Amino acid sequence: MPPLPILKPKRERQLMRCGHGTVAGLDEVGRGPLAGPVVAAAVVLDLKRIPKGLGDSKAILPERREELFLEILATSAVGIASIPAHEIDRRNIRQASLHAMCRALDALPCRPDVALVDGNDPPNLPCPVHTVIKGDASIPSIAAASIVAKVVRDRMMRRLAESYPVYGFTTNVGYSTATHLSALSTGGPCPYHRRSFAPVRIADAALPEEHGA
Repeated sequence: MPPLPILKPKRERQLMRCGHGTVAGLDEVGRGPLAGPVVAAAVVLDLKRIPKGLGDSKAILPERREELFLEILATSAVGIASIPAHEIDRRNIRQASLHAMCRALDALPCRPDVALVDGNDPPNLPCPVHTVIKGDASIPSIAAASIVAKVVRDRMMRRLAESYPVYGFTTNVGYSTATHLSALSTGGPCPYHRRSFAPVRIADAALPEEHGA
């Protein structure tokens, strides 16, 4: 895998020059999976101690993500929040993702003056919001939030795999894979599946009535 480009905090510095003393980056992980929570993170970087190698969490090797996760926690202000599967079913995944970002910002130990959010769908935050498409690959604070959210969610899914090994959560972290779909069709969903998602709903409906009783 080629090295990631070095991200410089140009946007963060620009906002600070405009009078925003504290700039938070936000991102969420887990919109697409069939199981598990959606996790969001908010990160306020210390611009004098930015960990090297920040970038889109999906483009970073797992071992390096874990290292960066620890570096981010050691040098930055971090807030983390998760929304479980049953609440995703109740709210819908879009609203759950936006709510997770609101809760992550609220979990920060400081109050940001402005937030940079990955994508183009801004959450209703108590501060000005700037959305950035593909911000996790271009904005250091958003990249840091992406890494934190992914590491936390992957760890949660590996813990679930200990109780529900048949679904392959250790490797697929809840996403739709052949192993995951096969287990769903054979044994149905576990309590951590998103029953509002079509593959889970279909697999659940196809089970014999006595199986689901």
